[in-house]
Amino acid sequence: MQEQAPMEDLARRAAAGDSAALDRLLTEIRPETVRRCARFLPCREDAEEAAQDVLLQVARHISGFEGRSRFGTWLYTVVANCCRQKYRELKRRAAEQPVAIEPAHAVDPRTTSVIAGSRVDLLEALDRLEREHPHLVAPLVYRDICQLDYAEAAERAGIPLGTLKSRLHEARKQVRPWLTAS
Repeated sequence: MQEQAPMEDLARRAAAGDSAALDRLLTEIRPETVRRCARFLPCREDAEEAAQDVLLQVARHISGFEGRSRFGTWLYTVVANCCRQKYRELKRRAAEQPVAIEPAHAVDPRTTSVIAGSRVDLLEALDRLEREHPHLVAPLVYRDICQLDYAEAAERAGIPLGTLKSRLHEARKQVRPWLTAS
């Protein structure tokens, strides 16, 4: 059995134009991509759709991966952006085509996932933060949602570590009341 190539090596080869490496990379990252998307989007189908968008973006833009940061860090950025875009699309679609909910299909609050509700609240908060303080979104997404360490988050956001920490503190301060308000 062939030894599994490290993800970083596959990503570098794919970025250099190796289509076999790209195919293998996409196959290997798919399960983790779906899991990462599910961190953002409460509905499994939406997470899977967003994961497909992520894989498409990776395939289209892998040449932009320069290897300065880890591939996983680069991938987190693509996941975060695609999930936020999918959420905005779902929200816009719902506003454009409101659907009447029949009483038999109404959501029972006793059986609705608290986690799912909190993810929607978080996406709403991120959407609001992006409108009101766009420079605070990346630090919050990279550190608190993607769970990158501070140095990686700062590198990914393209800002100094101290600036990241300051913006992260401010972002948390802004978002906290929106998440606790009912």
